[in-house]
Amino acid sequence: MPLPEALISDLSTLLGARFATGRGDRDQHAMSESFHTAPPPDAVAYPENTAEVSAIVKACAAADVPVIAWGTGTSLEGHALASQGGVTLNMGRMNRVLDIRPEDMQVTVQPGVTREALNADLRATGLFFSVDPGADASLGGMAATRASGTTAVRYGTMRDNVMALEVVLADGQIIRTGSQAAKSSAGYDLTALFVGSEGTLGIITELTLRLHGQPEQVASAVCGFADLRAAVECVTMTIQSGIPMARIEFVDALTARAFNQKSGTNLPETPHLMIEFHGSESAVAQDAENFGEIAREFGASGFDWATTPEDRARLWRMRHGAYHAAFVLRPGAVGVVTDVCVPMSQLADAVERAASEIEAAGMVGPIVGHVGDGNFHALLLVDPEAPEEVAQAKQLARRMAQHALTVGGTITGEHGIGVGKRSLMADEHGGAWQVMGAIKAAMDPRNILNPGKLVPDRVES
Repeated sequence: MPLPEALISDLSTLLGARFATGRGDRDQHAMSESFHTAPPPDAVAYPENTAEVSAIVKACAAADVPVIAWGTGTSLEGHALASQGGVTLNMGRMNRVLDIRPEDMQVTVQPGVTREALNADLRATGLFFSVDPGADASLGGMAATRASGTTAVRYGTMRDNVMALEVVLADGQIIRTGSQAAKSSAGYDLTALFVGSEGTLGIITELTLRLHGQPEQVASAVCGFADLRAAVECVTMTIQSGIPMARIEFVDALTARAFNQKSGTNLPETPHLMIEFHGSESAVAQDAENFGEIAREFGASGFDWATTPEDRARLWRMRHGAYHAAFVLRPGAVGVVTDVCVPMSQLADAVERAASEIEAAGMVGPIVGHVGDGNFHALLLVDPEAPEEVAQAKQLARRMAQHALTVGGTITGEHGIGVGKRSLMADEHGGAWQVMGAIKAAMDPRNILNPGKLVPDRVES
């Protein structure tokens, strides 16, 4: 259904050229990093402040038109696709760092600030923002999806690093949640409710984030293993030994091959761990030595230590680029991404099981993971013109998710639900999923905020 002319007139008056109905702007907001697709939104709005977001939401609510927040478009589960039409809010112009408070180790930002831009601003303070999902995502989008990444094993996820929010609700009301205090017992934790709500309960317009001190010393390395189980069991033993890693990442043999083809590296085509330690010079040296002893017990070889900032950056660029590098293994393919997280005691079995099922299905599916917290991903490469392949990959991804649930895990460790995993929410949450739907109905009775995502479909009485 096209947008009402009155709404187009109101938003054009409010935003001028920053309200776009042309095909070019709309098509740019119909793309996904993965295989998920949807028609373009009916229009794209580019607000510059909270007042404009409030006015847009009020106008759309009055017209019963959906509103979908858009960060940088790097999500993998179709979170920001306009699956039911409506107006996409591109938050990219709300990209100011509002207040850096080094003494409190906090910063307040608008949602369009990206994590790399924030850390560039923080460099002179001796502080940094720790959550690193790989992509240079917007901080508003990272909060909305409760993102994590390579450093979560040491510094936590967005859940642990968002202290306060400003949010525009479904009726345009502006509220603030949380505070700058280290803790609070004052009522419901609304900040935690919005972190991970994927834009279904409100539009985040400001974030107060926890910062960390830049470490005195950093050491990174990559090492190879003979097989999957040895690498993963090495991770488990390292965690159980209490060695404080900043990052510990796993890549399988196929991913090592992709790195070699994409970047010209010469890694042995075997499973590898990528490790990083933060701390004082003496502590990092001791941690590295202790890890080396454990790794050698599991047959690790070819330790390659990154001793300069440039070498470390190169190592982590390679890891962060694993998603895009994988496509050299099957040019022209699209990716069906899995994102399960299991208890550490179940990790080795879960990774081996996934690898065996991928091989048995005859699919190309490299596996990587933030294995320090039990989270791993298989990227199932399929021909987009072969519906049977896509269906087979989806079935395999579903089996992996359901196995994670049987061992006490979750269907998503960091990517979120979007449209891709919504059908699995009842399996994980049971009746609690309906409670989520009731919260959504209470806070967004017109169902205009990112409809068709995360919560159950409403049953109209």
